[in-house]
Amino acid sequence: MAKEGVKAREVKRARLVAKYAEKRAALKEAGDYAALDALPKSSSPVKLHNRCKLTGRPRGYMRQFGISRVTFREMALAGKIPGIKKASW
Repeated sequence: MAKEGVKAREVKRARLVAKYAEKRAALKEAGDYAALDALPKSSSPVKLHNRCKLTGRPRGYMRQFGISRVTFREMALAGKIPGIKKASW
């Protein structure tokens, strides 16, 4: 489980990216790289990292569900994800 501060930092980055997205696109279009440098570093979409919404785990992220593979398996076996069941043949 990730620390709360790490999860909060990721949420803060996502907010910054959304806030500056339009301005960043306009500056790129104009080719004003000096002004792009003046923007906060965390406002770059490259800085974002996918994390599990429940545990904050950075690896094994399943984009379709927004959670890590470990959390997905636990929830699927407990029957908490509709339409998902363990395969057997």
